[in-house]
Amino acid sequence: MSLRINDVAPDFTAETTHGTINFHEWIGDSWAVLFSHPKDFTPVCTTELGAVGSLEDQFAARGAKVIGLSVDPVENHGKWAKDIEEVTGSPVNFPVIGDTDLTVAKLYDMLPGDAGDSCEGRTPADNATVRMVFVVGPDKRIKLTLAYPMTTGRNFDEIIRVLDSMQLTAKHKVATPANWKPGEDVIITGAVSNEEADKIFPGYKTVKPYLRTTTQPK
Repeated sequence: MSLRINDVAPDFTAETTHGTINFHEWIGDSWAVLFSHPKDFTPVCTTELGAVGSLEDQFAARGAKVIGLSVDPVENHGKWAKDIEEVTGSPVNFPVIGDTDLTVAKLYDMLPGDAGDSCEGRTPADNATVRMVFVVGPDKRIKLTLAYPMTTGRNFDEIIRVLDSMQLTAKHKVATPANWKPGEDVIITGAVSNEEADKIFPGYKTVKPYLRTTTQPK
C-alpha cells in the first residue's frame, strides 16, 4: 500500500518499550512523529535516537509526541538505549516499537509484502528501506513523509521546523517560503483575495501578482 500526504495513517497495535499501544489512541489529540530504523545497534541510528532524546522537550512544546520503530525485539531496544545514552548523553525516554514480525514496516510500505514475517536473520541491508519519518496530525492523517538512506543521519531540527510551518499554516491562510524559520515573513495563500488580504494582513507586500508576503501571524 502506497501512503501519501493526507491519507489516514494506518492504525496498529504493537509492543513498545512503554508497553502495548494502539497507535491512534496513543496519538490522541497530539501531533505524532514516527521514525523507523532498520535494526538495533546500528551506528547512524544510535546518533539519531540520541538526537531525538535531546529534542523531546521541543517536540512536546509543540504538542507533538515522538515514537521510534526498529525491526528488532523490544528487549533489545532496552539494551540499545544504554548505548545510546552513553554515546550521545541523551536518554531514550520516548517509546520505541518492536516490530519483530515486520507488521508495521509492511503496513507503512517500508518493506514489501513478501519480506517474510520475522526479523530473525535479517541484516540492516535487508531492512534498508525502514528509514522513514511520518508526521501525523491530530486528525490521524499523514502530513509529511521523508525517506533517508542508511548512510545519512536525519536532521530532526528540520522536522521541528516543518512542524512549526504545518501548525502555523493549519491555523492561518499562509504558506512558508523556502528555508523559512519561525519569525520570518510568510506567503499569503492564493485562496485569499486582495480584498481579504487588506483586512487580514494589512500592509502586506506584493512581490508578484501571485506572490504576496506578510509578517508571520501570531
